[in-house]
Amino acid sequence: MATASVAFKSREDHRKQLELEEARKAGLAPAELDEDGKEINPHIPQYMSSAPWYLNAERPSLKHQRKWKSDPNYTKSWYDRGAKIYQADKYRKGACENCGAMTHDAKSCMDRPRKLGAKWTGKHIAPDEKIEQFELDYDGKRDRWNGYDAASYAHIIERYEARDEARKKYLKDQQLKKLEEKNNKEDEVRGDSEDEDFEDVLKVDEAKVDESKQMDFAKVEKRVRTTGGGSTGTVRNLRIREDTAKYLLNLDVNSAHYDPKTRSMREDPLPDMDPNEKFYAGDNQNRVSGQALEFKQLNIHAWEAFDKGHDVHMQAAPSQAELLYKNYKVNKEKLKSQTKEDIMEKYGNAASEEILPRELLLGQSEREVEYDCAGRIVKGQEMSIPRSKYEEDVFINNHTTVWGSWWKDHQWGYKCCKQTIRNSYCTGAAGIEAAEASADLMKANIARKESAEDTHALVEEKRLATWGTEVPDDLVLDQQKLAEALKKEDEKRREERDERKRKYNVKYNDEVTPEEMEAYRMKKVLHDDPMRDFLH
Repeated sequence: MATASVAFKSREDHRKQLELEEARKAGLAPAELDEDGKEINPHIPQYMSSAPWYLNAERPSLKHQRKWKSDPNYTKSWYDRGAKIYQADKYRKGACENCGAMTHDAKSCMDRPRKLGAKWTGKHIAPDEKIEQFELDYDGKRDRWNGYDAASYAHIIERYEARDEARKKYLKDQQLKKLEEKNNKEDEVRGDSEDEDFEDVLKVDEAKVDESKQMDFAKVEKRVRTTGGGSTGTVRNLRIREDTAKYLLNLDVNSAHYDPKTRSMREDPLPDMDPNEKFYAGDNQNRVSGQALEFKQLNIHAWEAFDKGHDVHMQAAPSQAELLYKNYKVNKEKLKSQTKEDIMEKYGNAASEEILPRELLLGQSEREVEYDCAGRIVKGQEMSIPRSKYEEDVFINNHTTVWGSWWKDHQWGYKCCKQTIRNSYCTGAAGIEAAEASADLMKANIARKESAEDTHALVEEKRLATWGTEVPDDLVLDQQKLAEALKKEDEKRREERDERKRKYNVKYNDEVTPEEMEAYRMKKVLHDDPMRDFLH
């Protein structure tokens, strides 16, 4: 049993040590100090506070742990930013060619590149920087706040404080303006009493603002749009906690549906309730009222404009879409007012203050009209000519008569100028004379052409007898002349075959006799004749 007592000599010592630790935790005994004289916090777990039996430790310590004490070689200090150590008077060999400092070279110089460096001028030598070497431990290398100066955050605090001061000053100025306006509008007595009440209200509002700053019970952290669910942003729930939740307004299962994910209830949970007593009518009420309806109209207009060819997009260019919609509404109102004015100008305005004639108001007049037994007017009133639904007596293009007032050769026209073209310009009497002269000239040309065609027909008939393909029955040919013509045709064809026999002096005769024509016809080769190869 003596070897089993590892940390204490007896059970009694162990019990006393436990009682001492309990008293230290309760604050009834002085705290335990480690070997460096620092107080050991009992709430921080001391790993392996009971040493193994083979160390023969008299009391709990941390000596048995590996690297239980920090290395004195490690440091927690940081670089002295911007410190200089030596200022040289002239350039030194091996220094920076640009600024003249010995602690860096020209490649890593952070000064402005000089036109002529300190190596060549020997002036304005920069001081040497203070270079330090630190050996950091494991935690020091990974400490992201190592070397941070808390005083560098002071200017940010000052900026926010200045903004808060400006805001308070602005609110105070606004409150003073409101008080002055109320004093100018109301009487002095009532004004004094209400000023005091107003000041009390302002004090209450300021107290509420301060309370809302201190109390953060309505702050909700929400993650949106990141890989893990979204970037953390602050969303404030403006619902007062005393209000009844929308899903508790109507506990009927078949009532309006509540979506817990989006916390939306689109339909009215209490449709039968008096609208004057209802403070919540569903989320759809917000969609058909206020600026939501205008935004919906704007989106619809952008879609329709894009379908009609306009280069407008609500998400890509919202300002352009809004300006286009605004111009569209202005033009629409102008068009409506113009249409209304045209209708009123044409038909009159029954709601105007113009006094109507007495005859129209009473429906009677002193004019005497006599009718026959069939209801026709005999005398007393002129017969009105019935008018059609089409425009009448409208003269265009300087015409004095309407289209259709003249008819000739199955064509309608204008009587004033006798033209049959609908959109023609009126030429008057001169146009009629020119048209008649043109018609006479056309008739003369037609007659001359007909006579020329008759003469040409006679010539053709005469030539047909000589040159035609068919030989008339009454044609008589001289056989002797025909034989001579055949000989001449044979000689001519031989000359065509052999150009060496062709003579230099060739005489042509344009007069062709019937015998020569018959000889040509007889010697002619018919390519379509199947027996042409047996003729010669």
